[in-house]
Amino acid sequence: MIAGIGIDAVTISRIDRLIELRGDHFLEKVFSGSEIEEGMKRHDRAAFFAVRFAAREAFAKALGTGFGRGVSMRDVEVTKGELGAPGLRLSQRLAALVASRGIARWHLSLAHENDAALAVVILEGS
Repeated sequence: MIAGIGIDAVTISRIDRLIELRGDHFLEKVFSGSEIEEGMKRHDRAAFFAVRFAAREAFAKALGTGFGRGVSMRDVEVTKGELGAPGLRLSQRLAALVASRGIARWHLSLAHENDAALAVVILEGS
């Protein structure tokens, strides 16, 4: 059973400006160390970070909490599976909240094109 759906779109140029203006402060406030390390190696770093920013927003929308109500952007990490499919790793605190709401699985889809980064999250109940 679907427990929540979230979608978000982010302008890649907006994230690029934030990286330029706020640098490490912005990156460390939002992304995990492994995401920052991988993203800074890439030629398309703004798109890399923008789509991950959108994934966090989409997850918070699917959960129905937004950020600031016990959920922070750092509680969500975008991962890559063995075959390259994107996934989400949750902090212990967020995983406990998700489990308490009966959510057993989550799905993530990412895309970016031109200046848009998009993410969709679907939460499944147990």
